[in-house]
Amino acid sequence: MSLDLRASAPLDLGVMPSELDAGVAWRAAIGLVVLATDQTMEHELRALLRLPGVGVFESRVFNDNDIRPETLRAIGPRIAPSVALILPGVPLDVVAFGCTSATMTLGEEAVFAEIRKARPEVACTTPVTAAFAAFRALGANSIGLLTPYAPEINASLVAYFRGRGVGVAAVATFDRRDDRDAARVSPDSIEQATQRLASAPGVEAVFVSCTSLRVAEATAKFEYLAGAPVTSSNHAMAWHCLRLSGVDDALPGAGRLFELPQA
Repeated sequence: MSLDLRASAPLDLGVMPSELDAGVAWRAAIGLVVLATDQTMEHELRALLRLPGVGVFESRVFNDNDIRPETLRAIGPRIAPSVALILPGVPLDVVAFGCTSATMTLGEEAVFAEIRKARPEVACTTPVTAAFAAFRALGANSIGLLTPYAPEINASLVAYFRGRGVGVAAVATFDRRDDRDAARVSPDSIEQATQRLASAPGVEAVFVSCTSLRVAEATAKFEYLAGAPVTSSNHAMAWHCLRLSGVDDALPGAGRLFELPQA
């Protein structure tokens, strides 16, 4: 006669002994605010931040599809509530706000102030903040700038960089003003554009601006073909998040920047 385990009560083994470790983010806990329309950033940062003990935790913030100064300014007061949703009560090493053009429009310090409403004293970065750190690490004083933005947005970016002491020797755009379209610009298109920018007189590095453009997984190839350092909003920000968190590991194959410490 067999015992019908389906009908009998399970054997209750009680409370098992357990211990707590530092969790998945035992080296660094990185908070990331992603635009509601962004299709690229999370994928690229997870591809780049593939280190044991490094955790990335995201929240989304509403934005309009159309990238214009007024829609970018509207994001500002939405940042703090989005940051507050990232692991409430759990310490974070750094919080990154993931929009290049909104950071330029609002100003880095205004973005940091919004982040710190929810996370006082936390280390902060943005694609713009990370780009300046990357240029210092790469020793690049003059860049080629590639974007998907409208000409008036590009003009504000050029003025912002030059106002902070970074020369812009050449600029180009794909003119894809809907963020959903920017995410679909092919890596082949970006590859060809970075080569053209790198060949312009005075360009020491190429910066691909916009978290929707796909660069991170092909950076080393782009650099080889362009003959110059290449970084992007996501690429630079991933590197800066690591360095701000005290993680100095080199990532072979991720481009020149990921072989460097923060300058």
